[in-house]
Amino acid sequence: MTAAQRRDEARAAYADYLAGCPARQLFDALGDKWVGLVLAALLDGPRRHSSLARELASASQKMLTQTLRSLERDGLVERSVTLAVPVQVEYRLSPLGESLSPVLAQLKSWAFEHIGEIDAARRAYAAANS
Repeated sequence: MTAAQRRDEARAAYADYLAGCPARQLFDALGDKWVGLVLAALLDGPRRHSSLARELASASQKMLTQTLRSLERDGLVERSVTLAVPVQVEYRLSPLGESLSPVLAQLKSWAFEHIGEIDAARRAYAAANS
């Protein structure tokens, strides 16, 4: 086997490992900016779609719906439908989603503590690369 073939084989094995890695799967699911914002909004309790749409005004209707569906698919959010006129749909964190609460709170706290440093680094990077 040539060195190039060994490198290709090693790359393929590593890619397979990453695809099956639980942390990677979770980061892929939670890495979308809307996922974090929706989860944070639902920390305060159940919300209707329209309430989430008002709070996350910069998210399009389509993006919000896709995000809620993916969170429901992953078992982090539960959707309940009340048959009324008009039909009412409410979203809430599932017990699994609620177990993320401490992690989200810690991440939010870290962000507030370090945003000044991040902004300074961004400005320094922009100045050095413009």
